Amino acid sequence: MTVASGLDLNRFGPIGLVVVQSTSLCNLNCDYCYLPDRQQRRVFDLELLPLLLERILQSPFCGPQISLVWHAGEPLTLPCSYYDEATSIIRSHLKKHADGAVAIEQHIQTNATLINDAWCECFQRNGIVVGVSIDGPAAIHDAHRRFRNGNPSHALSLKGLETLRRHNIPTHVIAVVTAEAMDQPEAMYTFFRDTGITSLGFNVEEQEGIHTSSSMQGQLQEERYRRFLTRFWELSEADGHPLALREFHQVIDLIQRNRRLNQNELNRPYSILSVDWQGNFSTFDPELLSVSSERYGSFNLGNIRETSLAEAATTPRFQQLWADVAGGIERCQSSCDYFGLCGGGMGSNKFWEHGTLDCSETSACRFRTQLPVQVLLKRFEAGPPLSA
Repeated sequence: MTVASGLDLNRFGPIGLVVVQSTSLCNLNCDYCYLPDRQQRRVFDLELLPLLLERILQSPFCGPQISLVWHAGEPLTLPCSYYDEATSIIRSHLKKHADGAVAIEQHIQTNATLINDAWCECFQRNGIVVGVSIDGPAAIHDAHRRFRNGNPSHALSLKGLETLRRHNIPTHVIAVVTAEAMDQPEAMYTFFRDTGITSLGFNVEEQEGIHTSSSMQGQLQEERYRRFLTRFWELSEADGHPLALREFHQVIDLIQRNRRLNQNELNRPYSILSVDWQGNFSTFDPELLSVSSERYGSFNLGNIRETSLAEAATTPRFQQLWADVAGGIERCQSSCDYFGLCGGGMGSNKFWEHGTLDCSETSACRFRTQLPVQVLLKRFEAGPPLSA
């Protein structure tokens, strides 16, 4: 079935990121988590994986380079054998497409508390790229990231990072920034430097999903975050540790290449495909998967068992979502000086903060784009251009 006429496919795809919920279960109970069922052990049946791959490869949105990320739960609560089998399925399926037009690289986003030698061997033999979620030094991290019994998780996460380093497995880190970190840029920077982290992204605590409020809302917190980022950058420059902070790196890259965005992967249909443990799928932000709302109903576009990606793009639900997303992009473009460095914001943040996708500025986009850009511009004005 072809995609319905009238849709501008130039603004669709290609699929570069596929987020698959291998399990809904998480062994932690982080108090800022947006996932509602993380205490339930529900598992994506690998018998569905060949069908998922075929849905992607046969769609008009398939990209040449796909990152398949096992996420949205703690993927390491499943055994190593699960990912061995997944790798075998992926490699076998790609052999059927012998032209080599598509490459798939697996990623895992983990809290690292379960990483041991066996897991490192699993990552290596399957070519899995590892991302770790850890929020900084123990006092900051353990304020929010605890096990269900209330015990802190930092020591085990740090042990997991050390095990990765012992096996020479590079990793990138995502740190959720909460109010506790704002006055401690020195402690945050020193932790990541001394842990040997060279690739870091800050996810400022957000209002999303079942997490209906954030400690990082309001003008006071925005000013504190500005000071935090400024000091973090100063510390990085002072000792020369090669730590690439995502928030700065992405903007510097756009500026150096004299490039501007008119969309981003979070608001470009079928740039990201998200699949839950049942096989339900959505596009746009992964955080919208399996969410229901009065305005939109479910954000799911279908189930891979019954619906192709192209067919899903013809449905009234998709067309309503896309119309509102596109409307929000246009609002951002017409009203925001930062549009070219952001591409129209993130739909999930718009929805959680304003109840609609057809809107513009959010608290999240001020933290994610505007404040880092302001810090960078001030630094550019103070001296020679900085490298990424």
